[in-house]
Amino acid sequence: QVQLVDSGGGLVQAGGSLRLSCAASGLSFSTYAMGWFRQTLGKERELVAAINAIGSTTYYANFVKGRFTISRDDVTSTLYLQMNSLKPEDTARYYCNQSPLGPWPWGQGTQVTVSS
Repeated sequence: QVQLVDSGGGLVQAGGSLRLSCAASGLSFSTYAMGWFRQTLGKERELVAAINAIGSTTYYANFVKGRFTISRDDVTSTLYLQMNSLKPEDTARYYCNQSPLGPWPWGQGTQVTVSS
């Protein structure tokens, strides 16, 4: 079955950087567009960034544009999110999947906490 394992989160000061990873297994990773999503308590999961199947096209939500970079390694079936110039409002639990509705089971996510 499909498994998505998110990692790389942590506590960082405002202005700092983190690199998130999502290790995928049980699927033909290279054939799917993928995205990073985040969620805070009481709010719906929102799209942060997305990348197409061949990695040639990316999309960023306005609130991260210019600060975050999404990339993928199809050899290792890993999705990345480089997060620079972090802000306290980036504090959330981050997940990878194909869309806000899945279709695969959500991993445990990785918590990012940005202190001011």
